[in-house]
Amino acid sequence: MKSMSKIVAILMVPLVLLGCKKEEPIVITSTDYQNAVDKVTEIMVHDIFSPPVASRIYAYPNIAAYEIIAQNNPSYQSLAGQIKHLSPIPTTDNKNVNYPLAALIAHMDVSKTVIFSEEMMERYSDSLYNTWKGQNEAVFNASKEYGLQVADHIKSWMDGDNYKQTRTMPKFTIITEEPSRWQPTPPSYMDGIEPHWNKIRPFVLDSASQFKPVPPPAFSLEKESDFYKELEEVYTISEEITKEGEESEGLKIAQFWDCNPYVSVTRGHLMFATKKITPGAHWMGIAEIACKNTESSFEDTVYAYTKTSIALFDGFISCWDEKYRSNLIRPETLINQHIDENWKPILQTPPFPEYSSGHSVVSGASATVLTDIFGDNFKFLDDTELPYGLPVRSFSSFKAAAQEAAISRMYGGIHYRAAVENGINQGVQVGNLVNEKLKMKVE
Repeated sequence: MKSMSKIVAILMVPLVLLGCKKEEPIVITSTDYQNAVDKVTEIMVHDIFSPPVASRIYAYPNIAAYEIIAQNNPSYQSLAGQIKHLSPIPTTDNKNVNYPLAALIAHMDVSKTVIFSEEMMERYSDSLYNTWKGQNEAVFNASKEYGLQVADHIKSWMDGDNYKQTRTMPKFTIITEEPSRWQPTPPSYMDGIEPHWNKIRPFVLDSASQFKPVPPPAFSLEKESDFYKELEEVYTISEEITKEGEESEGLKIAQFWDCNPYVSVTRGHLMFATKKITPGAHWMGIAEIACKNTESSFEDTVYAYTKTSIALFDGFISCWDEKYRSNLIRPETLINQHIDENWKPILQTPPFPEYSSGHSVVSGASATVLTDIFGDNFKFLDDTELPYGLPVRSFSSFKAAAQEAAISRMYGGIHYRAAVENGINQGVQVGNLVNEKLKMKVE
């Protein structure tokens, strides 16, 4: 009987050891956060969101994550009270909460709310949940509970930004009787996108029109007028680039910064779309590159992403306010009517008024914020467009990248010079306001 008892005891040892499995710490890195944002970008490309709406999709999840970091790290200050109508997030005294984990969970949960393909985000988050739960169930459960609590707080605040109301507002009215007014362009002749975006609640702007740019040159088809000279310049540059062919630097720049989420392609009787990232996604990609190059911590990565996404969000509000106020006609329409009826721009003209240039505004805003975070003369290789078949480009600074992004729109044949140059200035003003108004990191 004694020997039988020994055998039973020996057999029980592995079971006891299995039952007492040592739980691992859950380590959340900057790469984990970057991967989550990349997943959101992937889903946005799949779902096809307009550039203004895409900026909203980036901003709120990043703010949710940042607020959790600021809750537990004295190096960061909460945005509550700094941006409009945001109240302090809930607190927790649960010692099992892993704050970076909770921040990432909050980011993914808010992201799921603002995209269409929720199931794609759920599959991604569920796979991570299973891993974390297996590492340390108590920490995972506590962190998830807190992360979702904060996510609900941010979503409640987000619901007051007028986005839902703008979904039911009337379409933009086309005024064909006035030759200076915007008209839909080939090949899809789509309606004007987001004509009511200036009604979205901004984060730091006092109003959508706070940085209203100087007006574009007065519309005129007189050949000596400033406006007509800018129109001719677009046509001349396009013709030169086309003659140079694939080796044209202007062509490479235009294609690199195209960032049109929906390009219509017609072949015979078929029409289909090619999908790309938005200009906001490109700048979020540059923020990721900067974080990787500096080996930024998880907290610093969340901070950089959040500040950049805030600049993008308010930049689009500022730009779209001007677009539908000036309501200026695109070069393609006028060139076809008055210069060359067979001319096509190098890039497909996007479906909204011309002035000011969206790329210019949000590039100026993003570059200004990123320069404040990482410093001037920050050299980097931009590989953001590799997934879309475009090569890496090198930049000496964020500002240099913004200048190239802006001029790319004229090379592409879709903007006049005034929209590019005044758009950059408009964006820089937005970025400066974000830098001055938001006290986020304690140095």
